[in-house]
Amino acid sequence: MGFIHSYLNWIYVAGGFVALFFGGEGLIRGAIALAERLHLPKLLIGLTIVGFGTSMPELLVSLKAVRDHAPDVAVGNVVGSNIANILLIAGLGALIRPMSTQSPGLKRDVLVMLAASIALAVLAWRGVIDSAAGMAMVGAIGIYLIIALITGRKAARLNETDAAPGRPLSIPLSLVFISVGMGLLVAGANFLVEGATAIASSMGVSQAIIGLTLVAVGTSLPELTVSVIGAVKGQNEVSLGNVLGSNIFNIFAVLGVTAWLLPIAVSQRFLAVDIPLLVAVSLAICVVIFCSRRVGRLTGLMFLFIYAAYMYWLSMGAEQLTALQHLLRVHPATGA
Repeated sequence: MGFIHSYLNWIYVAGGFVALFFGGEGLIRGAIALAERLHLPKLLIGLTIVGFGTSMPELLVSLKAVRDHAPDVAVGNVVGSNIANILLIAGLGALIRPMSTQSPGLKRDVLVMLAASIALAVLAWRGVIDSAAGMAMVGAIGIYLIIALITGRKAARLNETDAAPGRPLSIPLSLVFISVGMGLLVAGANFLVEGATAIASSMGVSQAIIGLTLVAVGTSLPELTVSVIGAVKGQNEVSLGNVLGSNIFNIFAVLGVTAWLLPIAVSQRFLAVDIPLLVAVSLAICVVIFCSRRVGRLTGLMFLFIYAAYMYWLSMGAEQLTALQHLLRVHPATGA
C-alpha cells in the first residue's frame, strides 16, 4: 500500500505539471483572442495577461499551500520560480538567441524587479508577510501597471502565442479557452501541492526544498513556453520582458495577494542562500541590461551553469544548509 500511495503522489505531481502547462496556454490564448475581438489595446493585454496569465499557477499554488499550512512551499515556489526565470529561462533564451536589452521600458522593469527582490528579502528578515504588507505589495503592482501604461510600454510580449495566421478565435470560443484554462490551473495547483508535499513528507525532504525545485519549475512552465518560443522566433524582447514582468508579478501580486488573504510565515532557512541568490541574480541581470546591448550566449551559459550548481546544492540535503545557517547565525524559526 505504501508503494502504491507513493506512486500516486508522483502521478499527482506529473498531472499537476501537465494541467498547469495546458491551463496557462489556454488562458493566455483565450485572453489574447478575446482582447483582439474586443479591440482592446495590445499594451493593456501585454501588461495584464503576460503577468497574471503566466503567474497564475504561482498564485494558485501559493494560496493552496498557505491554506494547507505549508508556507515553505508558498515562499519556495515564488523564490524558486524567480530564480528559475532569470537563470534557467532567460539563460536558455539567451543561449538559443542573444536577447536585445534595448526595448523601451526594459530598464525600468529590471529596476522594479530588483526593488521587489530586495523588498522580499526585508520581509523575510521580519519572519512574516502579514496582511498589511500584502496590501502594500498589491498597491505596488497597481502603481507599476499605471506607470507602465502612462509611459507607453510596448505590449509585444505575447505575440508568439498567435501562431495561427488569420482571424482570432471567436468570442465564445475565447471564453471557453479562458474558462478551461482557469479550471486546469486550479486543478493543477491542487495536484502539484498535494503530491509534492506528500512526497516531501515521505522522503524526509523539507517542504522548502520541494517548493524551490519541483513546485517552482512546475509553475514556471508557462513562462518557459512563452520565452523559448519567443527566442526561437527571434522576438528577443518577448523572452526577456516575460521574465522581468513575471518576477515582478510573482513577488508583488502572488505573495501580496496571498499574504493579504492569509498571512505567510517565512522560514529563516530561505535567508541562508535562496533569497540572497535571488537578489544577487536580479542585480546581475540588472547590470547586464544597463551595461550591455544584449544578453549574449556566454551570459546565458553562465546563468544555466549557476542554476545547475544551485540545483546540485539543494540536492545535497539539509546538512550543508544547517552548517551555513550556523555560520550566518541564522536560526530556523520555531516549529519550522
